[in-house]
Amino acid sequence: MSELAGEITEDAFLGGKLRLRQPRSGHRAGHDAMLLAAATPARSGDRVVDLGAGVGAAGLAVARRVAGIRLALVEIDKGLGEFARANALGNSIAAEILLLDVTSGAESFASAGLLPDSADIVLMNPPFNDASRHRASPDKSREIAHVATAGTLDEWVHASRRILKSGGNLSLVWRADGIAEVLAALGRGFGSLTILPVHGDAAAPAIRVLVRAVKGGRAPTRLLAGLVLNGEAGSPSPYVQAILAGEDRLPLAIP
Repeated sequence: MSELAGEITEDAFLGGKLRLRQPRSGHRAGHDAMLLAAATPARSGDRVVDLGAGVGAAGLAVARRVAGIRLALVEIDKGLGEFARANALGNSIAAEILLLDVTSGAESFASAGLLPDSADIVLMNPPFNDASRHRASPDKSREIAHVATAGTLDEWVHASRRILKSGGNLSLVWRADGIAEVLAALGRGFGSLTILPVHGDAAAPAIRVLVRAVKGGRAPTRLLAGLVLNGEAGSPSPYVQAILAGEDRLPLAIP
């Protein structure tokens, strides 16, 4: 099935309600994808586009939580796209799999069926590691999935802005020390931001930010109290466990 790795794992997400096959090495789905899904304010009937979907984890998790969405999984890597297709079928979730470079132009998006002003929701987990501080991986697919160029975030936000309807929602995850980059990128065409810092533990600085933005939104930015993944014992709190099990959602997912 895969050109990326000789071994494949099958992993349980959302408390076993979602099972994903993925390469043992390279880019693998984890907590970031589940938190992004839990931060996405999708409703039944929405056209939902997952940019850089990988094996489909975040988009499929949204579809498992919200029945009746119209889901498109966009991925540049053919091998990962094959995993996404198989995972959608294996979980009985209807999804389009679109092999597309997120940084390509409007014509390429339109040819794939992603027309301007056509999506209600976009979610994305772009490559966000700083190339100047990140040792290059010998696994090229892993490097592409994790390391950002200077223009990565701007290009991905631009693609999201183009395909979203006015009033549509963008949900994204980024490294916490890059919050200034997020605010700058979203300053063109987006507003009504809601920001959730994510901490590994209560004593440590945030490691991620989850952000929801509205195309054309004008409401003031809201900075929420941070989400702490692990308690003093080093294990997830009951609330985080419920989020990861798909039994609860983050405040960003509440319209």
